[in-house]
Amino acid sequence: MINQQLINPKSIVVVGGSNDIEKPGGKILKNIKDGDYKGELFVANPKEDTVQGLKSYKDINDLPNTDLAIIAIAAKHTLPTIEFLTQKKNTKAFIILSAGFSEESEEGAVLEQKIVDAVNKVNGCIIGPNCIGFLNSNYSGVFTTPIPKLNEKGCDFVSGSGATAVFIMESGMPKGLTFSSVYSVGNSAQIGVEEVLKYLDETYEHGVSSPVKLLYIENIDNPGMLYKHASSLIRKGAKIAAVKSGGSEAGSRAASSHTGALASSDVAVDALFEKAGIIRCSGREELATVAGILIHPKPQGKNIAIITHAGGPAVMLTDTLSNGGLEIPPIEGKKADELLEKLYPGSSVANPIDFLATGNAEQLGHIIDACENDFDNIDAMVVIFGSPGLFPVYSVYEVINEKMKTCKKPIYPVLPSVINAEDEINSFIKMDRINFPDEVIFGDGLCKVLNAPSPAKEKIDAIDVDVKRIRKVIDNVGNGYLEPDAVFEILDAAGIDRAIEEVVKNENDAVNFAEENGYPVVMKVVGPVHKSDVGGVVLNVKDEETIRKEFKRLMKIKDTKAVLMGQMLSGTEVFIGAKHEENFGHMVLAGLGGIFIEIFKDVSTSLVPVSKNKAEKMIKKLKSYKVIQGIRGQEPVNEDIFADQIMRISSLMQAAPEIFEMDLNPLLGNSKYVKAVDARIRVEKD
Repeated sequence: MINQQLINPKSIVVVGGSNDIEKPGGKILKNIKDGDYKGELFVANPKEDTVQGLKSYKDINDLPNTDLAIIAIAAKHTLPTIEFLTQKKNTKAFIILSAGFSEESEEGAVLEQKIVDAVNKVNGCIIGPNCIGFLNSNYSGVFTTPIPKLNEKGCDFVSGSGATAVFIMESGMPKGLTFSSVYSVGNSAQIGVEEVLKYLDETYEHGVSSPVKLLYIENIDNPGMLYKHASSLIRKGAKIAAVKSGGSEAGSRAASSHTGALASSDVAVDALFEKAGIIRCSGREELATVAGILIHPKPQGKNIAIITHAGGPAVMLTDTLSNGGLEIPPIEGKKADELLEKLYPGSSVANPIDFLATGNAEQLGHIIDACENDFDNIDAMVVIFGSPGLFPVYSVYEVINEKMKTCKKPIYPVLPSVINAEDEINSFIKMDRINFPDEVIFGDGLCKVLNAPSPAKEKIDAIDVDVKRIRKVIDNVGNGYLEPDAVFEILDAAGIDRAIEEVVKNENDAVNFAEENGYPVVMKVVGPVHKSDVGGVVLNVKDEETIRKEFKRLMKIKDTKAVLMGQMLSGTEVFIGAKHEENFGHMVLAGLGGIFIEIFKDVSTSLVPVSKNKAEKMIKKLKSYKVIQGIRGQEPVNEDIFADQIMRISSLMQAAPEIFEMDLNPLLGNSKYVKAVDARIRVEKD
């Protein structure tokens, strides 16, 4: 797919190159020329003799063979041009700026596919159409500005939107963020975000390749490819941050189960990113900030020293880091007293370390040295230093730069005076440094980086279930919710412990169930989907008279076909669910059960398969985890059994991918067991 003719072309032709630099064909030509491209540069324009000082080939038959063609002509002319270039001029790479393809109409989509077919015949590659282009240190093949500073150790950036790519670069460049390459994939006719990530993975060499990958994604067409290559890159030592937009559309979709209501495509994206180890960002500023943090060495721990000459920003940063799970440990003892003696009276070294508005570069150097050498409970430093505009602060920023070269502990500069100290900040950035002008955005970003999960293991062993028994049930049912007997059979085959239950159709059988299995019992209607909503659940039934009375009442409820009798168990209500999400496969969800899932929506999610370690983390990640641990004398839920049940549901989804939705709600858990007392399974074989 991606080839060297795109990455490092020896020759480029701009088809539709123009003297008018306010047109894409003119601006991209100017950018390539201004970028000091070293290869041969050609222009094809039937109306011009020369374009921007270059000979214009009015007849493309006269063009020399060309590695890369940049297409800036109307959509209707692109196919014959590309067919000619592939067949006659040995062109193997194309950047199609033109719009008017699949984003516009069905006819455009057909034309787009014909172009892909033509290029595939010669094993070529296409960026676009409907994109701003591609750039790296070899050439600036984009028709927009700004052109960022290009650096092998900068970020590889892949965007599904050209305009957004520009805006993200504009967010990062003033902070000092540099780029190694920028891919604007447009319609992703042949190469999308996933394919670029595959190329970056397959060519990655740790210590040589760009260590940071940034993604802006509007559609994930191949989650499996994205996961495979993102997780592979991260295992190799790269770091990935991404914005995925368009996450709210699925939230309005009607669902017939608790799992369906909670498990949307955006929840699937979260689960995918977490499993791969991708840091998910909410917008441009956060993405650019996280990218800058990832460029720095990663701290060995979560203990942060805040060094400041301004109290307010330090307090806001302290709040942000603390709320995000990082530590601002106190600094005290003999070494702290020695440091305090080197500062002006009124300073504080307690952490935040405040050396006052009158603090100077020499004092900052003493503070950084102490944090580096004397305080073992510090893993990284944040230096907040702005300017009231009274005097230059070059010397302070020079100290920060020098200490960043020599200190093993990372130092993050927060230099907020983007107007008063504009010249000094620009000078600092020219030293190949990055500035984080907003302490709260920085703090949120640092928390995301230091709390980011590691990618899942490449091979996850599934827990054993009785696949043959499961398949026998699934193969013999139709679409829709399964009857209770089929649900029981599947749960038993999967090893899901459950309350003893039986479907009955007359009063005497209901009474016999209670006498055989013991009082109290629970009675539920069979038929209506939402049993509680129609008064179809009766708990803690303790005698025969109540059974007979409630049986009669329940059978009168609309759509009721029978009554499900079950043991009345005790314990904390928990929940496990599963749902198939298009393209992503199955998700497994877990949390508190009963009405709590509707009120608090406190669930953890993972894509299938789920490892033991991941199942345990899903439980511990819940905001309600203390309830599961047992509070105020309440018996705890057995976490080992709960995790085992989560893994069994994961294995069930692998054995029966036709299961579209599944609810175990609730399961009752205590220190001895976690038993399902209500379950629904919906099958969709189409």
